Amino acid sequence: MTDTSQTAGSRTGRFDLGRLLLEGRAFFALITIIVIFSILSPVYFSVDNFLTMSSHVAIFGLLSIGMLLVILTGGIDLSVGSTLGFAGVFAGYLMQGVSFEMFGMVVYPPVWAVVILTCAMGALVGVINGVLVAYFKVPAFVATLGMLYVARGVALLMTDGLTYNNLGGSPELGNTGFAWLGFNRLLGVPVGVLVLAAVAITVWLTLSRTPFGRWVYSTGGNARAAELSGVPVKRVQVLVYVLSGICAAIAGLVLSSQLTSAGPTAGTTYELTAIAGVVIGGAALAGGRGNVRGTLLGAFVIGFLSDGLVIIGVSSYWQTVFTGAVIVLAVLLNSIQYSGRKPSSTSSGGQDSSSKEEGKSRQADSAADSTAVNPASQP
Repeated sequence: MTDTSQTAGSRTGRFDLGRLLLEGRAFFALITIIVIFSILSPVYFSVDNFLTMSSHVAIFGLLSIGMLLVILTGGIDLSVGSTLGFAGVFAGYLMQGVSFEMFGMVVYPPVWAVVILTCAMGALVGVINGVLVAYFKVPAFVATLGMLYVARGVALLMTDGLTYNNLGGSPELGNTGFAWLGFNRLLGVPVGVLVLAAVAITVWLTLSRTPFGRWVYSTGGNARAAELSGVPVKRVQVLVYVLSGICAAIAGLVLSSQLTSAGPTAGTTYELTAIAGVVIGGAALAGGRGNVRGTLLGAFVIGFLSDGLVIIGVSSYWQTVFTGAVIVLAVLLNSIQYSGRKPSSTSSGGQDSSSKEEGKSRQADSAADSTAVNPASQP
């Protein structure tokens, strides 16, 4: 008995260690990247370089956080890269002055108004995506793919394919300060990184401390049961796309501020990078599983890997290969992690897993019906 219990305990210990390594893979991957590139390049491991790389990661991190909210509900948002580019162009258009020919005047909005209007534009893109997915039942892949082309096309039409330069503004016009997001630092930390931190903390608190956060997870876990339980599934789906659009708009503002210019092709393929950050962070593409901490780590893995390859002089073609390999490995590890939590094919009583799932579904539906009939029973 003692030998048996010791063997079981050792097996449990090995399982816990393996699970720790599997669930913390993004953190361990980030540490490994830092160690390897610090050995390969003497300039990699320095505070200034880390802050510079973090300012680059801020763009991917903002997109990834918005993408996380959508993926948690079982959706996908392929339009975030185009929304980023559209937001930068929209902000650049406002900074150049809005002409009202019928009144014979040109209005130069202050920077705070530009930021608010740009975020509102991102929210509008999210509303269109959300309504198409939630109310018109258009597959999320198709709806957001269409919006990808629409947003990019509108940005090209607004600029005629050109780039808005010199977005610094003018003191005489009262619209200076746009470059503050990209170049300024507070307490030595780039403002873009602080913006990412503020958005990450807000989303983390929303997901972990509010009913909306529980609704997001329940919608991704089982939308039908969530709806029967009183969760406004359609509104949740629209809201996550709105928040994703706002995050993309903020990322567009930060990127345009860093470059002091706005081009219609900015953000091309960034939607894939955002999805990669979410997947590397351990979120399930099927929905219902994932968190902000893991998503941030995933964004830092991609950003630090890309910048490290640039620092040591690796070809941009090989950078694409390495990034793709990391994404494939992350998806593989996700499959291993979540497949291990599925019930076995047969139980001791001879009931297969499909019968178990049907029983659980019936129990969930019954509980949902009772909750809907008796609202006082809700927590």
